[in-house]
Amino acid sequence: MGNQQQDSMLVSAEPARDIMVNCENGTIVRNTRILLTAVDCVRIMLIYIATAICSNKDKCMKLTGPEKVVRNLLASAGIKVGGKNPWDIQIKDRRAYDKILGQGSLGFGESYMDNWWDCDALDDLICRIHEANLREKAKKDMETIALAVRSRLFNLQTNRRAFEVAEKHYDLGNDLYEPMLGKTMAYTCAYWRNASNLDEAQTAKFDLICRKTGLKPGMKILELGCGWGSFAKHAAENYGVEITGYTVSKEQVALGMERCKGLPVVLRLDDYRHARGEYDAIISIGIMEHVGYKNYRTYMKVADRCLKKNGVVFIHTIGGNKSRTAIEPWLNKYIFPNAMLPSIAQLATAMEGLFIIEDLHNIGPDYDRTLLAWHENFEKAWPALKEKYSERFYRMWRFYLLSCAAVFRARYAQLWQMVLTRIGTPQPDCRIS
Repeated sequence: MGNQQQDSMLVSAEPARDIMVNCENGTIVRNTRILLTAVDCVRIMLIYIATAICSNKDKCMKLTGPEKVVRNLLASAGIKVGGKNPWDIQIKDRRAYDKILGQGSLGFGESYMDNWWDCDALDDLICRIHEANLREKAKKDMETIALAVRSRLFNLQTNRRAFEVAEKHYDLGNDLYEPMLGKTMAYTCAYWRNASNLDEAQTAKFDLICRKTGLKPGMKILELGCGWGSFAKHAAENYGVEITGYTVSKEQVALGMERCKGLPVVLRLDDYRHARGEYDAIISIGIMEHVGYKNYRTYMKVADRCLKKNGVVFIHTIGGNKSRTAIEPWLNKYIFPNAMLPSIAQLATAMEGLFIIEDLHNIGPDYDRTLLAWHENFEKAWPALKEKYSERFYRMWRFYLLSCAAVFRARYAQLWQMVLTRIGTPQPDCRIS
């Protein structure tokens, strides 16, 4: 055989066998004659079997850089890609790895909206991500950095920008919000202490606020951020007060005035900064998340300007565990543009010299249950809603409700109720639960 024999790694005195070996992937080819030992034949058959098992080329590929990083991060939170637990993530499109790693929370949410991945228990998945603090472990993505810089350089909650969140979120359509929110049309955290359903819990929340602020018949109340007039309706009907409310949503004013027909309630389509008059109490339920850290002091000055002597200010707001200047990029882009969660430090600094905190009550865990109730109502209503809203909207809205539920379950955010008075005011009886 000469040189051919020296080049071959397989030399045998046994009969030659007609067999083919594709050196690239181990598949069998015909009409190639080489000398093999019995051991060599076994080795080739093992290669063939392994190749057959891994016939799906994607499964045999080595992990890419982004995929490896994402899988390892998720694994540190007890989440397995392709796992059998309800919180495990199922990747449908490998592009998801690059998008998640490159764009952080924005890419995570958008790839879900695009159906690149799925999960049976989306809220449990995201709760585990927060509990494992993966947000801090992963490197900062450019969207998060850019949003933080933008919020520091510019006032994202000016008079002109104040209406953006209404146009993009609150004015989506009352046909969406009515079945989701229930009879009360309350779009803030409910109070579940003695409640068995969403409507009871929202009514209990309204009553808790009325008692904390000491409402009595004949009082004049200013509500900054009045939504669909849900609290105004309850307070006017049950406590005999007059209420003037402000909101930037035209849909909320239209439906709210219809709901409050015949009651001493006026809802105005205007920014809170334009509020005028004197009131016995000033109540804000879910507006502080839209005020912005550059405007907290302005809010406090508006409250001081409009509050009668010995009056009470009440604030019901989602709050963050750390002082930040922007929310997650996905929420900012798709749900609440220009929003942010205040910290205790930011609010305390803003009220310094104007108000003192008489009571601080954290009912954050109740928001988990509230969001799950909204999600359940949304799912029930979807067959009637899908003619107007797209499948991508459906996945976006599910991600919004369930990811926010996870945030409160992981104690990553809180829900504070604060009672404030001016310095020198007799302390009110507001420690109520």
